[in-house]
Amino acid sequence: MRSLGRPTRSMLLALTLTIGQKAVYPSRGIAEVVEIEKKEIGGKVQEFYVLRLTTSDLKILVHIDKAEQVGLRPVAGKADAEEVLQILREKVVQFERHTWNRRYRAFMDKIKSGSLFEVAEVFRDLHRLKKTKSLSFGERRMLDTARGLVIQELSVARASNRESVEADLDRALGEGQA
Repeated sequence: MRSLGRPTRSMLLALTLTIGQKAVYPSRGIAEVVEIEKKEIGGKVQEFYVLRLTTSDLKILVHIDKAEQVGLRPVAGKADAEEVLQILREKVVQFERHTWNRRYRAFMDKIKSGSLFEVAEVFRDLHRLKKTKSLSFGERRMLDTARGLVIQELSVARASNRESVEADLDRALGEGQA
């Protein structure tokens, strides 16, 4: 059922965020809508979501009509969180035997997609790859990024603390390697 990626046409019509609501900004993580701002551009009044990342005070302006195009999406639900744990538990995973830079580009595309499931796959694959060979500096940073994005979203989706989510992720990864 892995659908938490680029919004489909039916999702596009439904993405309406309100002040105080949390959403996911691709490759940056959870952001809160702090304001809906109106600006006059080219003689037309345009509306923007003003998002504040929960991990920093960075603010991002996203045109309301372009929110779906940039990959802004609602936070995953509890069922999606469980599916992420299933992804991490998968025992048979195909590794592409490419050079690290080709692998890096493929993984980066998955992270940029904004899909929680694809980010979880990157996390799982790099975590497993780390067990068999040393990762490049870029891959180690990407592993940390993917882990952080998954922890951040699952913490919000499950309304639980970071430590609890980290323990569940570690347990799921362990089950996948058994």
